[in-house]
Amino acid sequence: MRLTPNFTLEELEFSETATRLGINNKVPEQLMDNIMILAKGLQDVRKLLGTPLYISSGYRCIELNNILKSKPTSAHVKGLAADFRPSGNHNIDSAVAAIVDSDIPYDQIINEYNLWVHISFAESGRTPRKQALIIDHNGTSLYTK
Repeated sequence: MRLTPNFTLEELEFSETATRLGINNKVPEQLMDNIMILAKGLQDVRKLLGTPLYISSGYRCIELNNILKSKPTSAHVKGLAADFRPSGNHNIDSAVAAIVDSDIPYDQIINEYNLWVHISFAESGRTPRKQALIIDHNGTSLYTK
């Protein structure tokens, strides 16, 4: 199901790990509003960067989230987060910098090991925190340009 011009529901619920382990990672109906927030936010990011995004992780059911050793409070389980890599000329750091400098209302953005970008969006009616972080082999720190 197409959610925005460039993102589908299937893309945001696909997981290689879930497929390999036979886990049903379909988005529950009660999270569809959140998935639309995520898809629209990702569409804004794609437009800003001017390049397609490779989504490596979007929605995660709690079983998948646990297997991936992610926190149970992860925005992924609410359908509000995705991990991606930009294609084209953007590296991870330049993508994060562009998003931080933009007016995109992200809740949290993380440069994870300079390998992928984690981005989450606030639920409807909530104010985005605009929190920017870096996770690397030294731990977690605030993102600075």
